[in-house]
Amino acid sequence: MDMRTVSFGHPDAVKLNDRVQLEYAERYGDEGDVTPLAPNMFDPPQGRYLIVYDDEGTPVATGGWRSQDKNEDGYSDGDAEIKRMYVTPEVRGRGLARRVLAALEEDARAAGRTRMVLETGTKQPEALALYASSGYEPCVKFGHYRFHELSRCYAKPLTAPATTPAPATIAGHGTAHGAGAPAAG
Repeated sequence: MDMRTVSFGHPDAVKLNDRVQLEYAERYGDEGDVTPLAPNMFDPPQGRYLIVYDDEGTPVATGGWRSQDKNEDGYSDGDAEIKRMYVTPEVRGRGLARRVLAALEEDARAAGRTRMVLETGTKQPEALALYASSGYEPCVKFGHYRFHELSRCYAKPLTAPATTPAPATIAGHGTAHGAGAPAAG
């Protein structure tokens, strides 16, 4: 598996975003996540968007983070918000979501962000389990879905890691093996 930084507007990012939106729509019975997103929100150094490709070059997992600071939507200064975590059904159960999440955390920490935040929903038990097992704790709701009953918000301080994580190359010249399902919106 090969993890690469791409633009949120990259054709493969658009393709995976369409797939996760369909899954959100099926799970929640609506039009999917309507949080306003612009491709430049994920541009370094204010964010990063990752895609994992399998050995045949097929995009199979994705995730990004974008900078947030204190605003009327409930964010705090120094926040890095996870968006569009997704692993295609064909490769779930291999640890890809955990690898993408670790790479995003590492990158946001290096960019000076102090807290990673995310919003997910009650109809995504895989995401809830991933984030709980990765040290995320429930927090005051924020963002577009902060008033929705099915929404759940989580946060994790971005402090220096206690141990060295397994290598997760972001630039696109390394390997990343691993699992996951639709995680955060």
